[in-house]
Amino acid sequence: MALVHRDSPGNEGKLQPQRNMDLVLPFVWKCRPFTGRCCQRCSPKSWQSLFHKHLPSLGFCNVIKITEENTRYRGWLVRRLCYVLVVSGWTFGADVPSDLQDTIFASKRVQDVMCQAVPSGEGDAPPARDLFASQWIQEIRRILGQIQASLSPFLLRLCHWALFQLLNRIFLSVIIHKGQLEMVRRAAQVPDVPTVFLSTHKSHLDELLLPFLLVSQGLALPRVAGDYKTFTPKYRALLAHLGGVFLPEEMDQMQDSKQQTLSKAVLASYVDELLRRKQALLIFLEEVSAGPSQLSAAGQTWLRLVVNAFHAGIVPDIMVVPVGVSFDVAPTLVSIDQGGPARAIGLWTTLWTVCRALCRRLGCVRIDFAQPLSLQEYVSNYFSGRSCQERSLEELLLPEILGKSASILDGKKPQHRPTSFQSFRAMETKQDLLIDNLSRHSLIAGLSCSAIMAVEVMAALLFHKHQEGVLLSRLMRDFACLTEEILLRQGDLGFSGQVRHVVCHALHLLRPCTTFYLLSGRDALVAPKKTPAAQKELSRHSTALLSLFAQEAAAACAVNALLLELLPFLGSPEQLRDAVLVQEELQAKALSLVQLLQGGLLLCQPCQSLDSYCQVAIDKLTQSGLIIAEEMPSDLLRCDVARKRKLLWKPAEDFGDSDSDFEEEPRKHYFKVSQVDSSCALFEFLCSLLSPVLKTLQRAAAFLWEVKDPQPEKQCLDNLYQFLVKKAEEDHSFECADWTLAGVSVKIYKKLGVLREVPGQGGTVLLLSETFASKENQEKLEKFIHQFTYN
Repeated sequence: MALVHRDSPGNEGKLQPQRNMDLVLPFVWKCRPFTGRCCQRCSPKSWQSLFHKHLPSLGFCNVIKITEENTRYRGWLVRRLCYVLVVSGWTFGADVPSDLQDTIFASKRVQDVMCQAVPSGEGDAPPARDLFASQWIQEIRRILGQIQASLSPFLLRLCHWALFQLLNRIFLSVIIHKGQLEMVRRAAQVPDVPTVFLSTHKSHLDELLLPFLLVSQGLALPRVAGDYKTFTPKYRALLAHLGGVFLPEEMDQMQDSKQQTLSKAVLASYVDELLRRKQALLIFLEEVSAGPSQLSAAGQTWLRLVVNAFHAGIVPDIMVVPVGVSFDVAPTLVSIDQGGPARAIGLWTTLWTVCRALCRRLGCVRIDFAQPLSLQEYVSNYFSGRSCQERSLEELLLPEILGKSASILDGKKPQHRPTSFQSFRAMETKQDLLIDNLSRHSLIAGLSCSAIMAVEVMAALLFHKHQEGVLLSRLMRDFACLTEEILLRQGDLGFSGQVRHVVCHALHLLRPCTTFYLLSGRDALVAPKKTPAAQKELSRHSTALLSLFAQEAAAACAVNALLLELLPFLGSPEQLRDAVLVQEELQAKALSLVQLLQGGLLLCQPCQSLDSYCQVAIDKLTQSGLIIAEEMPSDLLRCDVARKRKLLWKPAEDFGDSDSDFEEEPRKHYFKVSQVDSSCALFEFLCSLLSPVLKTLQRAAAFLWEVKDPQPEKQCLDNLYQFLVKKAEEDHSFECADWTLAGVSVKIYKKLGVLREVPGQGGTVLLLSETFASKENQEKLEKFIHQFTYN
């Protein structure tokens, strides 16, 4: 539910200085709008199945609210022991089978590795063969011990009871939608088809929260896939008894060895058995410490194992369920909250984080499930007539940056987006592209179904619109307006209530980042703090709105770039209101920005061409009223650089007297920027959404001059972060001094070819490419990024 303004009854037609904030439904129809539909192009059959019209009309439920009605008993004692009674009645599904070790030992993958490792002439005699088999069984047992452990019912019930107590003290509610849960139940009931959950990752609490939520709703406990190096050994052993499975330690080795080859075979056989027995698997697509929209390397590895098991015919199909997680304020580990690279998480670090969270209520949590899709259908549609002959970002965008390209309108095919930002040559097969595109499809579905929380809306207003402070009455009006804009774009909200109550709730949760000044009367002044911690937290919360406004933000930055190009040719900035933009040039500008950021904070559908993505972005600006389609009058200036690749700021009537070629041109479309106050405010807000990442990229380009010698990526990232901190202290733009944005900048420049990966003594090192060794090309890169930055 959301909030809108409505005039007081009995005062129609009169000028009202104030308005009442009333509670209304956030949609025109009787049913709640459904978000998170699977891609109709890649999975049309799944788009029609597992979904019915009555599902969106089902209500919500608070998972952590347990009363005696949830038990089979009644009475005074039951009301005090209801959590114990509920947890004691849960079933956790099948445990590890007793014959798992023998099954994996007899699998074809493991037997092939054993045959290749046996020297010729050995192992023929029965004693030698038995000794050889015994040694391999011990090694397989050791690897299996790293991957999984037997479920402990006592620890599971104890942990879930503790979670009930903890969640009730930290959060106000943990909400799920019953209609989405019904889709998951139907997907889990498909015979002989396992379920794989692909989730966003906002906090390390998700590893316990999502299994807890599924078990509480009567579903089987999923195995939670993780990385071996994420947790300390003792903490990892505890999580393994609670349903966690981990990549073996040998998977991190750079070169193939016997141990790594055997570990890969055992891990693949284990996933095969897991899916064959129809056990659910939970994979996190994002890395918490790497920032939003950054695919996790461990998640990609687990997803590759799942797809390989399907290709091997282990199961006829797999139901993929994207999951979205939304927090008002996510509990952050101390090691991540302090910045810098992520370290192994220990039990004491987790307990200390819990203690910090208990001292500060963190608001609400919302878990959303997107529409399940069939992996069989997705794979069959993907491999039907698709080619992997696609151009890299370096080939597409680098000539445009250096001024050596006539046009960048070559992005009409889906562009390749490499996982973990390795070299383009690392993605050599369709299988690799399939994994990458499936991950992005699922991540986009999870983000689109994720609810936008009140804290995220409030942080976006304070950080991008009211950095110098704002009156509380004005802040409530802007909050209601931004909420309406979210609903108009089919976004889902994770809050309801009257505007004043919701705004006060969000400000209470953001109290470490804001300052209040009581004024005379009933109003107050709200100002965001200028400290580095406050600015970083507000920026981090506001990033959640990018999943909904990303396309329009990119198009708005492109409009701003074209207007800045026009400004030197005009006598005064006031004449910009009469400027008319050509659609072809606007789309080209938007395309260059989207190509640059598609590996950063922007996520584009893999099945959609970037040219089509930019066209939709321009259409959204038109629908929002930010730009207005116009016929070309003779007394206005037009921006047209697509024809002769140079700025031609002339009256339109002059073009009719120059060459006859202009008369043979196809009809062009023109736009004019709206001058309505509300549209201008929204335009500035959209441009500022991408400012943190664009400013960080621009400063990272200036940092390249200091990269003289080859250095490991970690050292390069450390140096860049220190450089950003120094620049932030000079101009007080602390949102750029962020470890996540520094990592995004390095990855984008690796993908763009600015930084090269070359072999070194201790492994792969980064080296500045020869193209950008000159100061001139570095300045061109800075200028290219600066044109999109909104100041």
